[in-house]
Amino acid sequence: MEVSSNLYLAVYGTFLSLLLGYGSLGCMEEEKVGLLQLKASINHPNGTALSSWGAEVGDCCRWRYVTCDNKTSRVIRLSLSSIRDSELGEWSLNASLLLPFQQLQILDMAENGLTGIQGLLRLKRLRVLNVEGNILTTIPILSALPSLKVLDLSDNHINSSQLEGLKYLSRLEVLNLKWNSLMGGIPPIISTLSHLKSLTLRYNNLNGSLSMEGLCKLNLEALDLSRNGFEGSLPACLNNLTSLRLLDLSENDFSGTIPSSLFSNLKSLEYISLSDNHFEGSIHFGSLFNHSRLVVFDLASNNKYLKVETENPIWSFPLFQLKILRLSNCTLNWPSWVLPSFLPSQYDLRMVDLSHNNITGDIPTWLLDNNTKLEYLSFGSNSLTGVLDLPSNSKHSHMLLLDFSSNCIHGELPPFIGSIFPGLEVLNLSRNALQGNIPSSMGDMEQLVSLDLSNNNLSGQLPEHMMMGCISLLVLKLSNNSLHGTLPTKSNLTDLFFLSLDNNNFSGEISRGFLNSSSLQALDISSNSLWGQIPNWIGDFSVLSTLSLSRNHLDGVVPTSLCKLNELRFLDLSHNKIGPTLPPCANLKKMKFLHLENNELSGPIPHVLSEATSLVTLNLRDNKLSGPIPHWISLLSKLRVLLLKGNELEDSIPLQLCQLKSVSILDLSHNHLSGTIPSCLDNITFGRKAPLMDGTFFTSAFGGTHVFPDPSSYKNQFAKVQFIHISFGISAESEEIEFITKSWSESYMGNILYLMSGLDLSGNKLTGPIPPEIGNLSGIHSLNLSYNQLIGTIPETFSNLQEIESLDLSHNRLTSQIPPQMVELNFLTVFTVAHNNLSGKTPERKFQFATFEQSSYEGNPLLCGLPLERCSTPTSAPPALKPPVSNNRENSSWEAIFLWSFGGSYGVTFLGIIAFLYLNSYYRELLFYFIGKHVPFL
Repeated sequence: MEVSSNLYLAVYGTFLSLLLGYGSLGCMEEEKVGLLQLKASINHPNGTALSSWGAEVGDCCRWRYVTCDNKTSRVIRLSLSSIRDSELGEWSLNASLLLPFQQLQILDMAENGLTGIQGLLRLKRLRVLNVEGNILTTIPILSALPSLKVLDLSDNHINSSQLEGLKYLSRLEVLNLKWNSLMGGIPPIISTLSHLKSLTLRYNNLNGSLSMEGLCKLNLEALDLSRNGFEGSLPACLNNLTSLRLLDLSENDFSGTIPSSLFSNLKSLEYISLSDNHFEGSIHFGSLFNHSRLVVFDLASNNKYLKVETENPIWSFPLFQLKILRLSNCTLNWPSWVLPSFLPSQYDLRMVDLSHNNITGDIPTWLLDNNTKLEYLSFGSNSLTGVLDLPSNSKHSHMLLLDFSSNCIHGELPPFIGSIFPGLEVLNLSRNALQGNIPSSMGDMEQLVSLDLSNNNLSGQLPEHMMMGCISLLVLKLSNNSLHGTLPTKSNLTDLFFLSLDNNNFSGEISRGFLNSSSLQALDISSNSLWGQIPNWIGDFSVLSTLSLSRNHLDGVVPTSLCKLNELRFLDLSHNKIGPTLPPCANLKKMKFLHLENNELSGPIPHVLSEATSLVTLNLRDNKLSGPIPHWISLLSKLRVLLLKGNELEDSIPLQLCQLKSVSILDLSHNHLSGTIPSCLDNITFGRKAPLMDGTFFTSAFGGTHVFPDPSSYKNQFAKVQFIHISFGISAESEEIEFITKSWSESYMGNILYLMSGLDLSGNKLTGPIPPEIGNLSGIHSLNLSYNQLIGTIPETFSNLQEIESLDLSHNRLTSQIPPQMVELNFLTVFTVAHNNLSGKTPERKFQFATFEQSSYEGNPLLCGLPLERCSTPTSAPPALKPPVSNNRENSSWEAIFLWSFGGSYGVTFLGIIAFLYLNSYYRELLFYFIGKHVPFL
């Protein structure tokens, strides 16, 4: 983003107006020689820049990039930006080369690999210096440039210690230090530049709270501190900068409220951007209605903590005519969620972004009619309804981006949409309820770069005119619709590099003419009804990194042309009938995600997989693979997910699996594995402090550069370059696997997948005891050892499985009691030890164990306690040990009769003794004498 002050342009404009013309006398000979020497230096050792200098035209004032004074014929401007060939490396400008140009006033040496510019010491008349995009290790003694007013040192890796020389530039008015390595707070030296009007510190490493006491005393007109790390509240002294016309504090970490006085005091504002911060509270847009100069208001992406209110009955129509309005993701007009009512009064808008605001009502297509120069319109992620109704005779040739994604738009697309937006570059109508066919007129959009119509109810076939006419298309997303028919046999999308047609109803074979792009990087045509073999020409896409053909009816072998796809990161051929193996020449060194489940693979696990050392996910479930798990499996050291379920693998579990320390999910279930469970499995992390997966396996973005607003009608010094970024691709967050946990199959994807951890060894022929080391897997969420032949006790160490949610030990031969300490497993929601030989009491009915039903314990004859109905006894016990129920009841009755009779007799006797002692005083005294003698403590 280039930001500069009006003085910057005024200086340039003044010089250009005075310096146009080539001079009647021709250039000075000494300057001509100097220019040729400068050319030789720029081209050292063998560059080809400035080839026209000295070739045919003798007057150097007529050479390209050179401007002379109209009266004196002295060189006063050199515009040599990006002249030196980048492959020639760094270059230091020799001091002697600039000696002849004593009257040079404007020098532009941007993007030339400069490391030093000491030669500027003699240019005492220099007023404008641009050395942007170099790598300056030394900066000239700036005291030698007393007339300098405009200094551009951007993108030079300059740190704060190199700025001391600025104190000598007493006349400096414009300072651009963007894209450097400044750290800490704003360098104090800047506040000494008393004439400074424009300051740009964008994209540095400045941080901490914003202290501006010194800057607030300057008469700044433009201040750009965007893309730094400033935090805390906005300083109150910003209100003092009453001459401020441009204020850009976007993309920092500011928080707190935005003072209402900020807008009311700065009445000269033309451009304000506070987007991408963490402001909260509320602001009232009416405080800006009297700012007649305001043309840019950018307050986007504050994470909905900030409420913006634009409606108030007492506010009149605003005095401003905006060109840019961005109020996305900021809780606009809560709780009415209405569209700002001042928008119908705006007729010069170029960019409107009100996305992510839950705005209700009809689609505001009238904005297009009111603002004929509108270029960017985004209402994505709102609650707009209605039909995208556009008159067939309307034409919006300036429109570049149109985004109404994630709304409630229904009906059909306008049949003449291609002629309505002939210059459109980005169209996103995804996640709506659109119906009908894709209009053939889409093919008229020759400038279209990204088209996203995914997640709608579109039907019909792909228009041939679109596949032939959208010659600039890079991204085409039509997934999750009801499109049908065969894939096109002809295509002119030669620049296409992302195509998703998944989850439609396409049928037939994948024809050769379907794609005609050597740049294709991602192809997803999964979940359709395609049949036949994988075409051999798939290998012609040499830069393909993502290929998904899953859930079709493809069969046959994997073509050997796959071996030419050296850039593959993601390959999904699952849920087809492909087999019997992979070609041995396949280059899988960069592969990260490989899905081959539910196919016809047979024989041993292909040895070619041993070369896939970057694999994160390997899914070979539900095939016919046989033989042992190979020892080379330990070479796949980056594996996070290994799924081998539902094959015919045999032999013991190899110890080499224990070397896969980063694995979170390991599924070896339903094979023919035998032997014991390796105790070394506790070497695997299973979620314990395992690093998250590294980044994305395919991502890209289209960056289109557009200047908003149009410089011809808006002051150039405040023209802001906007980048339209369209991110797309298949990222790590799209990765999805199935894994049985909590007794049913779950689908895990994205971040949830990498929070999940589990081990499933069920349905095999494993023997021996459960190693107590398994209890060390403290981060595991699911453990299934069911349907094996395991013996021995349940290890007491299982009480250490503090993260466990599902534990299945059923259908084994386990004995002894269930460790009572397991009641402390607070996250356990599924637990079963059914059909073993366990004995003793069930765990205490508290915490999670109070929720488990009888089915968790059934099939253990010697196990007793709740929730079982009663304690079971062995069926082989002698009859004498199991008396009939009737005898038990009879004995109970006699016991009751005996107790009642004994109690009654005891009571009568006791009362009789009391009565006798009461009536006979002699025996009463004798009793008290006996008690007093033998019980002295009374």
